[in-house]
Amino acid sequence: MVKIGIILGSTREGRVSPQVGAWVKEIADKRGDAEYEIIDIADFKLPFLGEAGGDTSGIAAWSQAVAKQDGFVFIVQEYNHSITGALKNALDFLREEWNNKAAGIVSYGSVGGARAAEHLRGILGELLVADVRVHPALSLFTDFVNGNEFKPSEHQVQSVNDMLDQVIPWATALKTIRN
Repeated sequence: MVKIGIILGSTREGRVSPQVGAWVKEIADKRGDAEYEIIDIADFKLPFLGEAGGDTSGIAAWSQAVAKQDGFVFIVQEYNHSITGALKNALDFLREEWNNKAAGIVSYGSVGGARAAEHLRGILGELLVADVRVHPALSLFTDFVNGNEFKPSEHQVQSVNDMLDQVIPWATALKTIRN
């Protein structure tokens, strides 16, 4: 069975990515087609890449967490028309650990996080991560209450399943070229 890491892409206080990630994992676990694990980049306390004097104790654990996955679902929030600095930093810390794996993107923001998802696609391409076409886009206006309580529209469940229907076969196929 393939392993899929659900990566929470924000470290900000008051973030809603843990709510979204838990919801995606709940949907995914019902499928029984992969092992799903939430990976919160905040848990690794990564320093800014290239900045002297930072605490580097979390880098090895971050590397191991990513390396053992066959694919990913990125929970991406749009900040200033892009992904968070924390997610970009976490992506940049590693190279080979990302290579030849599959990914889906679940984004949220005022326009469903679409601009952040498109920025992430370019980064993933450079890291040799094959992202899938189906992209659940959650609106701050219809899928959240007061911008901080996650209450997804019912149709979003099917969107997540459709995305996973693409991620799982890609992750399975790409696993064969890594072994």
